[in-house]
Amino acid sequence: MAQTLSTRREVLRVGTATMAVAMAQLSMPDFVFPGEQKDEDIVPFLHADPAKPKRLDWQSLCDWTTPQEQVFNVEHHSIPDIDKDHFRLEIVGLVDQPKTFTLDELKQLPRQDQLMTLECSGNGASPRFINAIYNSKWTGTPLAPILSACRIQAGAKEIAFVCLDQGSETLRKKTLRKELPDEATVEIPFGRSMSLEDAMRLNLLLAYERNGKSLEKRNGAPLRLIVPGWYGIANVKWLTRIEVRSTRYMGRFMAQDYVTVRGERRGDEIVYVQTSVNRMNLKSIIARVTRRTAQNENGSIPAKAYGAAWSDGTDVRSVEVRVDNGPWRTARLDPAPRAKYCWTFFSHELGNLAPGKHIVVSRAIDVNGRVQPSSEDDEIALKKTYWEANQQWPREIELIA
Repeated sequence: MAQTLSTRREVLRVGTATMAVAMAQLSMPDFVFPGEQKDEDIVPFLHADPAKPKRLDWQSLCDWTTPQEQVFNVEHHSIPDIDKDHFRLEIVGLVDQPKTFTLDELKQLPRQDQLMTLECSGNGASPRFINAIYNSKWTGTPLAPILSACRIQAGAKEIAFVCLDQGSETLRKKTLRKELPDEATVEIPFGRSMSLEDAMRLNLLLAYERNGKSLEKRNGAPLRLIVPGWYGIANVKWLTRIEVRSTRYMGRFMAQDYVTVRGERRGDEIVYVQTSVNRMNLKSIIARVTRRTAQNENGSIPAKAYGAAWSDGTDVRSVEVRVDNGPWRTARLDPAPRAKYCWTFFSHELGNLAPGKHIVVSRAIDVNGRVQPSSEDDEIALKKTYWEANQQWPREIELIA
């Protein structure tokens, strides 16, 4: 077993060296968990499925920015077939000066980079779906100056982002005009929105590159929206139209499908509240556990945990780790690299553990004192939908003498 783990570690080292060269070429920080020693071997998690293609492999996580082969993608309709030469972005609605841009025209505007961790809002909803997350450098042009140049009219309240992918939706009978048939099916493009205030202050990016390369089609090429600190659903792909509106946009993927239903205790009763998914929640996870190759004289095994913590941009003050329901102990937050909207890596010496099975778990705490909840806390236990699953995630390992 030790030989197998050591072989895997050598593979990881080769991969890390290769990625370090690539990251240097992109003028981005290359990274491996600091403090990891040559005599540490990875301890596989029990009851964990092998990482699937286009998903983050937590146990082999070596880089602060995620390689393309581990980047997830979700589409709610089909991936559209887009001719980049004929692509256009329209800005319309309550503006004095509507604008239309080609991709080349957007690329001529001031360029800006945004480092950001992007997480699917359903990530963590089940043991088989805990790796829909990645960290990137996005490049594009900021949206706020463009909206200002369009001269937004008084009364504007909402900015809707409409995309090229679309799907059929059947309208309920009781919502139709009486003269229409009993059922109507319409083609509606994917869309999301936010308030005008959020759109102007969140430093939104019209992105056409990730990690210094053109976006891949599955990740939104030729153009996608980047919303720092918001779940992936808000970072719409295949963006083609921006509408400035006076009324609330209520598309299916805001008002129906991406709504969190959560119970709130009010005295002796529980009241259920529906909220639209937007800002990311405070979260952390143990990415991998290692053990020393040599055991102590008493048979115990030195072990160490490595992981990542992230939020909506609120600073993570600390991460705590515990083993087998023991006391919470403070982990070491890596001092660099750091960026406001990106994950922070951490490590923690678990101590000398007896051979056998153990449970290791982490929790993040932000600068406002907010603590990542457990699955038993009301924030999670009273939640009926699987969105925003930011509960602590116990990891089970087995140390073999």
